[in-house]
Amino acid sequence: MTSNFIDYVKINLRSGRGGSGSSHFRREKHVPKGGPDGGDGGRGGHVYIVGNSQHWTLLHLKFQKHIIADNGKGGEGGRRSGLEGEDIFIEVPLGTIVKDAETNEFLAEVTEEGQKVLLLPGGRGGLGNTHFKSSTNQSPRHAQPGEAGLERWVVMELKVLADVGLVGFPNAGKSTLLSVLSAAKPEIADYPFTTLVPNLGVVAYRDYKSFVVADIPGIIEGAAEGKGLGLRFLRHIERNSILCFLIPSDAENWGDEYQILVGELEKYNPELLHKRRVLVVSKMDLSIPEMEEEMRESLPKDLPLVFISSVTNTGIQELKDLLWETLQEENKDVAKQVESSIEILPPAQLATDPQEEIE
Repeated sequence: MTSNFIDYVKINLRSGRGGSGSSHFRREKHVPKGGPDGGDGGRGGHVYIVGNSQHWTLLHLKFQKHIIADNGKGGEGGRRSGLEGEDIFIEVPLGTIVKDAETNEFLAEVTEEGQKVLLLPGGRGGLGNTHFKSSTNQSPRHAQPGEAGLERWVVMELKVLADVGLVGFPNAGKSTLLSVLSAAKPEIADYPFTTLVPNLGVVAYRDYKSFVVADIPGIIEGAAEGKGLGLRFLRHIERNSILCFLIPSDAENWGDEYQILVGELEKYNPELLHKRRVLVVSKMDLSIPEMEEEMRESLPKDLPLVFISSVTNTGIQELKDLLWETLQEENKDVAKQVESSIEILPPAQLATDPQEEIE
């Protein structure tokens, strides 16, 4: 079965060529020697990317290897300018990054609905011969050609935007938890790597509030070096506000499993360790209550910990409350950082008498 989740495409983009300027002279029955009146060429079409929240993958671009904007039209007599080439607007899901395919240079990032970024400007239209008229050259017979458009191979990568990212080994219960928290219907089975693509779910909370949870495909030891699903889906964790680590109760060593997960994230991107974390011990229906204390002792003491069972719904509401509170704390921290980065200048003292200001 082929997945419709496409998070990587390579496309050739080409902006339009500018139209040529016109070399034309005014010729009318009662206007002898009317002089040059060639119009300018129209510019070539630009190539933009636009954020669209209705798209959640790059599937619509998978089979478009070449996207070419229209060329500008040439100028005409009577100082009539040529039409501009039609612009191309490439709609992409929020969280899309665009890089140069050859140099890997970062070009653009789209994170907001309706955000528009110019990738390739169209070629400028040429000037008509009317611009070259002078006292020493009253009949210029040349005009400018239009500028060529730009061409570039680009890579578009999607990094899933979500409030909470579920991180865990294969078969840790992430997909089952997502299906319980939200209306999402991910594939669930009793074998590893059931989830091969990230799944998103909207969690309904109290007072009509909600937040988005992403089920990231299972990470194994060595994922940062390419083992398992490798780096293919680790990048999706970068866009989650907080990370929810799932440790199954039937794991051989709960503390070691958590440390392996943290280690893989650190190898991939050390900045991921600065994100807020929540610990969840799943599959408590397979364990006995007396083992909870032993699990607490083996897991970090400085992180909030919840014991849940997606099968019996044990601890699900407690987990929702914890995730919501953690998100609010994260939002407050982000707001403080934004405020601290803005320099507030004292208001200027206005002169009470306009004459004093002049003096």
